[in-house]
Amino acid sequence: MSKEPSYIPPFTVSAEAINLIAEISAQIERYAIRLEQEDGLRLRKANRIKTIHSSLAIEGNTLTEDEVRDIIDGKNVVAPIRQIQEVKNAIKTYELYPTLDAFKEKDLLKAHGVMMEALVDDAGYYRRGGVGVFGEKGLVHLAPPADRVPMLMGDLFNWLKHSKDHLLIRSCVFHFEFEFIHPFIDGNGRMGRLWQSLILGKLHPLFEHLPVENMVYANQQQYYDAITASSNAGQSGPFIDFMLNEIYKTLKEHQGEPLPNIEDEFDAKFGKEFGVKFGVKFGVNERKVLLLLASNPSLSAENIAEQIGLSKRGVEKQLKKFRDLGIIVREGSDKTGYWKLLKK
Repeated sequence: MSKEPSYIPPFTVSAEAINLIAEISAQIERYAIRLEQEDGLRLRKANRIKTIHSSLAIEGNTLTEDEVRDIIDGKNVVAPIRQIQEVKNAIKTYELYPTLDAFKEKDLLKAHGVMMEALVDDAGYYRRGGVGVFGEKGLVHLAPPADRVPMLMGDLFNWLKHSKDHLLIRSCVFHFEFEFIHPFIDGNGRMGRLWQSLILGKLHPLFEHLPVENMVYANQQQYYDAITASSNAGQSGPFIDFMLNEIYKTLKEHQGEPLPNIEDEFDAKFGKEFGVKFGVKFGVNERKVLLLLASNPSLSAENIAEQIGLSKRGVEKQLKKFRDLGIIVREGSDKTGYWKLLKK
């Protein structure tokens, strides 16, 4: 049975960190409003793509953001099998996000099992051997012995669950301690970043859609420098300051970030005169449907309806209109076929 934490990770909360907590709290509400705007659904999808791409790129995956998007959309991508597997695993893991409890150790193991499926032999289990973190100049950090990992992780989760510290602080401390323990044979970086996002999700659901991973990717060297500074100090204060600063900057930068205007996106894809050629003027939803079909021709009416928030019947009416106008034709059966857009 859980009790008050007997182990408290060493950390200091600076005056800067206290100020950042207040600043971040103010930005959270603004970003939450941003996600409710008309293009919020697309913003969420764009951020998910950034998150997966960035987390894997930090670990050496060379696939581009566009290639990650293509894999998410079910398209074939020519790339090393391991890199494609990493993306598919990350997609499945982030789909689990709403069902994972940041305070439950068994959920961490479950998520690792999905994240590292077919990539390591013991996915979903703590490591059974020694592991070190290596940099350009050799060994950077020798992780604790494998036989201590279950106890260290149990203590860390017990502290996370029962600590009275602000969740922003707890998320940073957990992230640092997790990387220090390095509980898995592989996948520690991507799991540590995912778990910080999950803990932040306890503070506000919007953190599921905030590309914290992208923030770390953009400041990779400073991220590692902050970990090193905390290791040298024997406590995670420097890492807390770094992460809170990055969370604040990321919230501030993204809360007012517009996505490409639908009309501009449509014109860039099809050309300004596309509708004229068929003697029609397309509405916003019609443009959305055509853009979706252009990016993934195998989508069903139901899939399209889910993505743009229309009824299935409304999408079917639009598809019939496009067929009647000669803009699209159906190739193959209803179940296994695809939509072909006719050349403009």
